[in-house]
Amino acid sequence: MIELKDILVKAKDRLILDVPELRFEKGKRYGIIGENGSGKTTLLRVLIGTVQPSQGAVELQAKNDNIGYLPQSPYAFSFSVRRNVSMALENSQFNGALAREILKKVGLENLADPRGNRLSGGERQRLGLARVLAVPKQVLLLDEPTSATDIRGTDIVEALLQEWFEKTNGLLIFTTHAPAQALRMADEVIFLEEGKVVETGSPQALFNHPQEPETQAFLSHWII
Repeated sequence: MIELKDILVKAKDRLILDVPELRFEKGKRYGIIGENGSGKTTLLRVLIGTVQPSQGAVELQAKNDNIGYLPQSPYAFSFSVRRNVSMALENSQFNGALAREILKKVGLENLADPRGNRLSGGERQRLGLARVLAVPKQVLLLDEPTSATDIRGTDIVEALLQEWFEKTNGLLIFTTHAPAQALRMADEVIFLEEGKVVETGSPQALFNHPQEPETQAFLSHWII
């Protein structure tokens, strides 16, 4: 479980995030939606600890080495794709075999030898996910994990995350620019606007019967 209490994030005079209270429970999948600049990425960075709030606290019931984080634009090193994944497995005597296995799962087995920094944006996202999934985690924080992937890549990523969730009964928190993805993947949806939580609920309830005018206005631009 992760709990946020009285979180404020400010940059000079600008309010970026204002979350009085928010809980994420193990065994659930949370989709965070909202416009660009609504605070989605900042919220994930507060959870992982790379952004320190101006006030408030984050309470974690998981160790940092049990949390996997995937930024929207994962970094790929200039050596081979295989080596990019093997880095996460250096303490395992089976790192070569495990790297091949996870690359096959993300559909990059035929790109194991080329340099990672020559991959497309969508391929880099799948490479980043391979690194995250290479070592077992109980919590995944993913920032728009399919924003650069094509339809096939999106299907691969979503299937892998569903497989991970069923095996671990862990905690999955992801941001997405596509409400339809939240409908497919989330147990609960959180709608952010201007750094504030406007509305939360099940995907079916929030998308079919949004209660707040801001949520209604946001969803009016989407066909779900």
